[in-house]
Formats: sequence, structure tokens, C-alpha cells
Amino acid sequence: MTDQLSVEPDRAANSSDLDALRNGDRAATEQLVREHAGWMLALARRMVREDALAEDIVQNAFANIFQKLDQFDGRSALKTWMHRIVVNQSLMLLRKDRRVNEDSIDDLLPEFDRSGCRVEDSWATFETPESLIEKSQSAAKISELIDTLPESYRIVLLLRDIEELSTLDVAELLQISEANVKVRLHRARAALKKLLEPLMKGQVL
Repeated sequence: MTDQLSVEPDRAANSSDLDALRNGDRAATEQLVREHAGWMLALARRMVREDALAEDIVQNAFANIFQKLDQFDGRSALKTWMHRIVVNQSLMLLRKDRRVNEDSIDDLLPEFDRSGCRVEDSWATFETPESLIEKSQSAAKISELIDTLPESYRIVLLLRDIEELSTLDVAELLQISEANVKVRLHRARAALKKLLEPLMKGQVL
């Protein structure tokens, strides 16, 4: 699932830019903030779903970025490295705010009979999730539906399908196994597809 929310490759950070940043050059620092603050805030909002919390995350992320610039070795794009820091800051906040009891995803999944066929009536597909993503009016609704998923499934779907991180990266960030990531992603996609069925049938939600 690829759209405008995905991380785009940025220009490689040259050594003079990095040296200026590491030396605390004001102009270079302001340029970095102007260039990256927008997508960082959008990412944080997708992760935590609250504007005030997202702003705190971005402030903390920038503080971490400037503190850890010496650790950036240039093997990846600077934006990719910064992206991971924002995700980490978001996950740290979500872990602190994690509810003790999380809703089950089972009620959102399609139902099957003993032969493996879906219980619901069959219907002709007029739209696909991918085609819906291309429509701006549908994209907002899809984001709302993703937000209705239980947190542990929402985060996996967000990191894998929207932010396009690898299964290994997601497993490391969430401190779970790759197999667990795959299971959660499969169930999250199945639940989202069921939630999308009215849109895919051309109905208005």
C-alpha cells in the first residue's frame, strides 16, 4: 500500500552539511528543521493520533537528532535515520500510555464456515483497497478505519503498509518476533479489508 504518506528518498547529506550541524551552525540547524518538521509531525500524528502529543514527539525527536548526529554514519539517507528516531519516540510514548486491556480484533475479522467459505453473502468487487487509496476522499476514511483497529494491530499495519518498513525493522522496533509481526499484519489486513467492504462496494460510510 503505497501513497503520499510513505517515506521518500531524500538527497544524501553531504559532509559539509553534517559538519555544520554537528558544530551547532544556526543556519544549518534552521534549514534542517524547515526541511523535515512537516513530515515528522505528520508521521507522529499518524502514530499517536493526538496533535499535542505529536508536537511533543517532534520536539523530542529533534533533540535526539542533534544529540546523536555523531552516531549518523551516512550509510543511509539522513531522512531515513530521522524517520526511525520519530518512530521510536512515538512508540516510547505509546508504551507509557498503553491500556492494560486491549480490545480483541476477532470481532472485526471475516467469518468463515467449516468448509472455509465466508459466511457473508458474496458480492462483486467494484473497488480494491489500492484503488481507494488513490482517491483523496477515500484516503481520509481509510485512515479513520485504520485507527479503529486494536493498537497492537494498528501499529504493525501502519509501520509495514503505510511507512513501508521491513518485517525485521518492525520486529526490532516493537521488540517482538518477525513471526508475530506477520501474524498481526495478516489479521490487521483482513480486518481492514472487512471494514473497507462498504467502500469497495461503492457505498457511502
